[in-house]
Amino acid sequence: MPNPPTPVQIQAISEETNPTLRNLQITQCYFELSGAMTQRLGQSANWCTFATWASKQAGQTIRQEDLKKGLEHVWGPPAENSRNWVPGDDSKEEAIKKVLRETISPEVILHHASEAVAKGNKKVFEEIGLEFARFIEWFGAAQAADARKIDHFVQSLRPGPPPVGQGYLRQAFATYYQAFWETDHKKKAELLLLANIGIGFHEQTRLQPEIAEALNAGIPNLDKIASKVVYALFPKSGWWIHTGMSLLGRLGVASPLSKKIRLVLDTIRLKIRTLLTRYLMTLGLPGGKYLLLGADLKASYPESLQQLKNPELLALLSQVDPTPNNLAESGAVDWANLSDRLHYIADLFRCYQENEMLLDPPFTATQQEEIKRGVVPEGEL
Repeated sequence: MPNPPTPVQIQAISEETNPTLRNLQITQCYFELSGAMTQRLGQSANWCTFATWASKQAGQTIRQEDLKKGLEHVWGPPAENSRNWVPGDDSKEEAIKKVLRETISPEVILHHASEAVAKGNKKVFEEIGLEFARFIEWFGAAQAADARKIDHFVQSLRPGPPPVGQGYLRQAFATYYQAFWETDHKKKAELLLLANIGIGFHEQTRLQPEIAEALNAGIPNLDKIASKVVYALFPKSGWWIHTGMSLLGRLGVASPLSKKIRLVLDTIRLKIRTLLTRYLMTLGLPGGKYLLLGADLKASYPESLQQLKNPELLALLSQVDPTPNNLAESGAVDWANLSDRLHYIADLFRCYQENEMLLDPPFTATQQEEIKRGVVPEGEL
């Protein structure tokens, strides 16, 4: 195993301006950090292990034609009479959908989503990746527990909850350190799960703005779409109607047409977020396997994690898992919902923690060498 990445290397990768290369280097770096942690914790997945595959997935692009096909299902077939709506006609909703269909470009959605994912990938790495590198630098070769040294490390992290505080990181790294010295397999497994979920909790809270941005990518707000709808429906009197709607809006009163536009827009936004969850928020695993994050997990807990006893772990799970000890409703239909996302991740970590498949390298040996040299490899990544 090569020497683990240093804090200086983490910073250098974070400063890479090519988002494609930066993502590849982040993914490879997570793999190496994961390997350094498994040398101390055994052949179980730590947070960096899961981050390796999440980062690799973040680097994938979705074929544009697939997204276009999905968007056609979002809107359904256009209505022939959608431009001939008159008050009381049921085609009003179809007319609004037609304007949305013409306004929201799949290319724009994918472009904005990709930018948001890249930003989140960097944001998490330059904080949490850095702390793992520091932790391994401090304790990777430790031969005996040193309470004062781990306390000093923990105190270097900001107290308080995320997104500003690093309280969950404090607890997680102290727990990883405790697991270094634990010899009972079950107790060690529960400590590892506690630390993994704690960092996941911090990570996902910090990522909330970027995830919401990715899943709302390219979708206009009510103000931007209202005028287009009005002019499409009323080519001759659109200016007067839009002016009247604007005046009512300033008075805090929504016109019937505004309400209808908002209802349709919110429905379309939710459908597109669900679609992006399916196409963009898929977790690829070794061997060409993948998990759809909007579907319930089809797995099982390893024996060591079936009946949990650690009180801190049970307390943390009570915050994030509304269906304890089973995988019911684990799928996060709307990935922008933080609670749904945390529920899924807690079950994911618990199911796959002892799956050694996740410890496989994300790239071939040749690809790894090229990535380390600052080259984007050719072929499938």
